[in-house]
Amino acid sequence: MNAPLERSELLAASPLVLTEIRIGYARVSTGGQKLDRQIDALNAAGCRRIFADKKSGKNDLRPELKACHAFLAPGDTLVVPSLDRYGRSLQDLVNMVAELRERGIGFQSLHEALDTTTPGGRLIFHVFTALAEFIRELIVAGTHEGLAAARGKVGGRPTVVNEELIRAARDMLPNPANSVTSIAKILGVSVGTLYNHIPDLQELRRSRVPRQLEGTQG
Repeated sequence: MNAPLERSELLAASPLVLTEIRIGYARVSTGGQKLDRQIDALNAAGCRRIFADKKSGKNDLRPELKACHAFLAPGDTLVVPSLDRYGRSLQDLVNMVAELRERGIGFQSLHEALDTTTPGGRLIFHVFTALAEFIRELIVAGTHEGLAAARGKVGGRPTVVNEELIRAARDMLPNPANSVTSIAKILGVSVGTLYNHIPDLQELRRSRVPRQLEGTQG
Protein backbone atom coordinates (compact mmCIF):
# COMPACT_ATOMS: atom_id res chain seq x y z
CA MET A 1 0.00 0.00 0.00
CA ASN A 2 2.92 2.34 0.60
CA ALA A 3 4.58 1.77 -2.78
CA PRO A 4 2.79 4.63 -4.65
CA LEU A 5 3.73 7.05 -1.87
CA GLU A 6 7.34 5.91 -1.99
CA ARG A 7 7.47 6.45 -5.74
CA SER A 8 5.97 9.93 -5.44
CA GLU A 9 8.48 10.82 -2.73
CA LEU A 10 11.28 9.49 -4.90
CA LEU A 11 10.39 11.82 -7.78
CA ALA A 12 9.52 14.81 -5.58
CA ALA A 13 11.78 17.84 -5.73
CA SER A 14 14.78 17.48 -3.40
CA PRO A 15 16.01 19.79 -2.03
CA LEU A 16 12.75 21.73 -2.07
CA VAL A 17 14.70 24.97 -2.39
CA LEU A 18 18.16 25.10 -3.93
CA THR A 19 20.64 27.70 -2.69
CA GLU A 20 22.64 27.50 -5.92
CA ILE A 21 25.68 26.90 -3.70
CA ARG A 22 27.79 24.05 -5.03
CA ILE A 23 30.50 22.48 -2.88
CA GLY A 24 33.07 20.14 -4.38
CA TYR A 25 34.87 17.10 -3.01
CA ALA A 26 37.88 15.41 -4.62
CA ARG A 27 40.05 12.48 -3.55
CA VAL A 28 43.12 10.60 -4.69
CA SER A 29 43.68 7.06 -3.46
CA THR A 30 47.46 6.83 -3.85
CA GLY A 31 50.34 9.19 -3.21
CA GLY A 32 51.29 9.25 -6.90
CA GLN A 33 47.94 10.57 -8.11
CA LYS A 34 47.27 14.28 -8.59
CA LEU A 35 44.16 16.29 -7.82
CA ASP A 36 44.56 18.89 -10.56
CA ARG A 37 42.19 17.34 -13.08
CA GLN A 38 39.47 16.72 -10.50
CA ILE A 39 39.74 20.25 -9.10
CA ASP A 40 39.63 21.76 -12.60
CA ALA A 41 36.42 19.84 -13.30
CA LEU A 42 34.85 20.96 -10.02
CA ASN A 43 35.80 24.60 -10.65
CA ALA A 44 34.30 24.37 -14.13
CA ALA A 45 31.10 23.03 -12.54
CA GLY A 46 30.82 26.22 -10.47
CA CYS A 47 31.87 24.93 -7.07
CA ARG A 48 32.28 27.76 -4.57
CA ARG A 49 34.57 25.73 -2.31
CA ILE A 50 36.42 22.43 -2.79
CA PHE A 51 37.52 19.94 -0.15
CA ALA A 52 40.17 17.41 -1.14
CA ASP A 53 41.65 14.33 0.52
CA LYS A 54 45.13 13.78 -0.88
CA LYS A 55 45.63 10.27 0.44
CA SER A 56 43.15 7.62 1.40
CA GLY A 57 44.11 4.30 2.93
CA LYS A 58 41.62 1.48 3.33
CA ASN A 59 40.61 2.53 6.83
CA ASP A 60 41.33 6.26 6.50
CA LEU A 61 38.47 8.39 7.80
CA ARG A 62 38.99 11.00 5.05
CA PRO A 63 39.08 14.14 7.24
CA GLU A 64 38.34 16.51 4.35
CA LEU A 65 35.21 14.53 3.52
CA LYS A 66 34.11 14.90 7.12
CA ALA A 67 34.80 18.65 6.97
CA CYS A 68 32.92 18.88 3.69
CA HIS A 69 29.86 17.17 5.14
CA ALA A 70 29.93 19.49 8.15
CA PHE A 71 30.16 22.55 5.87
CA LEU A 72 27.16 21.64 3.71
CA ALA A 73 23.85 23.34 4.47
CA PRO A 74 20.28 22.50 3.37
CA GLY A 75 19.73 23.53 -0.24
CA ASP A 76 23.41 23.15 -1.18
CA THR A 77 24.61 20.61 -3.73
CA LEU A 78 27.65 18.39 -3.19
CA VAL A 79 29.54 17.85 -6.46
CA VAL A 80 32.11 15.10 -7.03
CA PRO A 81 34.18 14.31 -10.14
CA SER A 82 33.00 10.69 -10.19
CA LEU A 83 31.22 8.25 -7.92
CA ASP A 84 34.37 6.31 -7.05
CA ARG A 85 35.96 9.48 -5.65
CA TYR A 86 33.14 9.72 -3.10
CA GLY A 87 32.09 6.22 -2.05
CA ARG A 88 34.45 3.26 -1.73
CA SER A 89 31.63 0.79 -2.37
CA LEU A 90 28.09 0.88 -3.70
CA GLN A 91 26.68 0.49 -0.18
CA ASP A 92 28.93 3.28 1.10
CA LEU A 93 27.72 5.56 -1.69
CA VAL A 94 24.05 4.71 -1.10
CA ASN A 95 24.31 5.33 2.64
CA MET A 96 25.94 8.74 2.27
CA VAL A 97 23.72 10.08 -0.52
CA ALA A 98 20.61 8.90 1.33
CA GLU A 99 21.65 10.96 4.34
CA LEU A 100 22.39 13.95 2.11
CA ARG A 101 18.81 13.70 0.91
CA GLU A 102 17.56 13.56 4.50
CA ARG A 103 19.40 16.82 5.17
CA GLY A 104 17.97 18.47 2.07
CA ILE A 105 21.30 18.48 0.23
CA GLY A 106 21.65 17.64 -3.46
CA PHE A 107 24.31 15.39 -4.96
CA GLN A 108 25.90 15.48 -8.40
CA SER A 109 28.56 13.28 -9.98
CA LEU A 110 30.07 14.87 -13.07
CA HIS A 111 31.49 11.80 -14.82
CA GLU A 112 28.28 9.79 -14.56
CA ALA A 113 26.03 12.83 -15.17
CA LEU A 114 24.05 11.85 -12.06
CA ASP A 115 22.15 14.66 -10.34
CA THR A 116 19.77 13.87 -7.49
CA THR A 117 18.20 17.34 -7.70
CA THR A 118 16.40 16.12 -10.85
CA PRO A 119 13.66 13.45 -11.08
CA GLY A 120 15.76 11.40 -13.52
CA GLY A 121 18.77 11.50 -11.22
CA ARG A 122 16.72 10.43 -8.23
CA LEU A 123 15.25 7.55 -10.23
CA ILE A 124 18.74 6.35 -11.23
CA PHE A 125 19.91 6.55 -7.64
CA HIS A 126 16.86 4.54 -6.56
CA VAL A 127 18.09 1.80 -8.91
CA PHE A 128 21.52 2.02 -7.23
CA THR A 129 19.86 1.61 -3.83
CA ALA A 130 17.93 -1.45 -4.95
CA LEU A 131 21.09 -2.94 -6.47
CA ALA A 132 23.07 -2.37 -3.27
CA GLU A 133 20.38 -4.13 -1.25
CA PHE A 134 20.29 -7.00 -3.76
CA ILE A 135 24.08 -7.44 -3.54
CA ARG A 136 23.95 -7.36 0.25
CA GLU A 137 21.26 -10.04 0.28
CA LEU A 138 23.30 -12.22 -2.07
CA ILE A 139 26.35 -11.88 0.18
CA VAL A 140 24.33 -12.74 3.27
CA ALA A 141 22.67 -15.70 1.52
CA GLY A 142 26.03 -17.01 0.35
CA THR A 143 27.45 -16.60 3.84
CA HIS A 144 24.56 -18.52 5.37
CA GLU A 145 25.11 -21.35 2.89
CA GLY A 146 28.79 -21.47 3.75
CA LEU A 147 28.06 -21.48 7.48
CA ALA A 148 25.46 -24.22 7.07
CA ALA A 149 27.96 -26.35 5.18
CA ALA A 150 30.61 -25.75 7.83
CA ARG A 151 28.24 -26.63 10.66
CA GLY A 152 27.37 -29.88 8.92
CA LYS A 153 31.02 -30.90 9.00
CA VAL A 154 31.88 -30.14 12.60
CA GLY A 155 29.05 -30.81 14.97
CA GLY A 156 27.01 -27.68 14.43
CA ARG A 157 29.80 -25.06 14.58
CA PRO A 158 31.53 -23.37 11.64
CA THR A 159 35.24 -24.05 11.32
CA VAL A 160 36.15 -20.67 9.82
CA VAL A 161 34.76 -17.21 9.31
CA ASN A 162 35.13 -16.64 5.59
CA GLU A 163 35.97 -13.46 3.72
CA GLU A 164 32.40 -13.09 2.44
CA LEU A 165 31.08 -12.94 6.01
CA ILE A 166 33.60 -10.29 7.04
CA ARG A 167 32.89 -8.27 3.90
CA ALA A 168 29.14 -8.47 4.55
CA ALA A 169 29.63 -7.36 8.16
CA ARG A 170 31.84 -4.42 7.16
CA ASP A 171 29.30 -3.35 4.52
CA MET A 172 26.52 -3.32 7.11
CA LEU A 173 28.44 -1.59 9.92
CA PRO A 174 28.22 1.95 8.43
CA ASN A 175 24.43 1.75 8.35
CA PRO A 176 23.19 3.37 11.59
CA ALA A 177 20.06 1.21 11.43
CA ASN A 178 22.16 -1.92 12.04
CA SER A 179 23.39 -2.71 15.53
CA VAL A 180 26.35 -5.03 16.04
CA THR A 181 23.97 -7.54 17.62
CA SER A 182 21.58 -7.46 14.66
CA ILE A 183 24.45 -7.85 12.18
CA ALA A 184 25.75 -10.88 14.09
CA LYS A 185 22.25 -12.38 14.12
CA ILE A 186 21.78 -11.84 10.37
CA LEU A 187 25.11 -13.49 9.61
CA GLY A 188 24.55 -16.36 12.03
CA VAL A 189 27.58 -15.71 14.24
CA SER A 190 28.17 -14.39 17.74
CA VAL A 191 28.92 -10.77 18.57
CA GLY A 192 32.27 -11.95 19.94
CA THR A 193 33.13 -13.50 16.57
CA LEU A 194 32.64 -10.14 14.85
CA TYR A 195 34.85 -8.37 17.38
CA ASN A 196 37.52 -11.07 17.04
CA HIS A 197 37.65 -10.89 13.25
CA ILE A 198 37.14 -7.14 12.76
CA PRO A 199 39.77 -5.48 14.99
CA ASP A 200 38.63 -1.97 14.05
CA LEU A 201 34.93 -2.65 14.62
CA GLN A 202 34.64 -0.16 17.50
CA GLU A 203 36.37 2.51 15.44
CA LEU A 204 34.05 1.87 12.51
CA ARG A 205 31.02 2.27 14.75
CA ARG A 206 32.31 5.51 16.28
CA SER A 207 33.34 7.15 13.04
CA ARG A 208 31.09 5.62 10.41
CA VAL A 209 31.15 7.85 7.35
CA PRO A 210 27.40 8.30 6.81
CA ARG A 211 26.92 9.85 10.28
CA GLN A 212 29.66 12.35 9.47
CA LEU A 213 26.96 14.04 7.42
CA GLU A 214 25.60 15.34 10.69
CA GLY A 215 28.73 17.46 11.09
CA THR A 216 29.71 15.97 14.45
CA GLN A 217 33.29 15.27 15.38
CA GLY A 218 33.57 11.58 16.23
